[in-house]
Amino acid sequence: MAKVKIIISDPKTGKTYQKELKEKKDKLLVNYEIGSVFDAGIIDFPAYKFEITGGTDKDGFPMRKGFSGTDRKRIMISRGQGIRKTQNNVRHRKMVVGSTISDNTAQINCKITKYGNAKIDSFFEQKEKTESQ
Repeated sequence: MAKVKIIISDPKTGKTYQKELKEKKDKLLVNYEIGSVFDAGIIDFPAYKFEITGGTDKDGFPMRKGFSGTDRKRIMISRGQGIRKTQNNVRHRKMVVGSTISDNTAQINCKITKYGNAKIDSFFEQKEKTESQ
């Protein structure tokens, strides 16, 4: 698995946070699907729960909910993940990736569903302090 970034969205504040997962931690998320809720303690966020909302593979193709598996496929779509709004009722053939996280996943988008005792900012402030020293 390549370097995996996890993008965490906080619905209360509207902020997003980015963290690069270590090699052993990213393997724990393989086979989760879009919409799955997982305990974020496995990726160093104790007492938090995250819901997977999307992601991309190593080449930048978006994951699409409702398209099972881990393979890439060209599908006809008119809206949703992987397409920009152009005209009404116009369908495009786009390359998308299935909704299951695999070894080829490079980015995982999540949102917080259950908050822990510590604020989410505290996990990222410690990292910034160590990098600046």
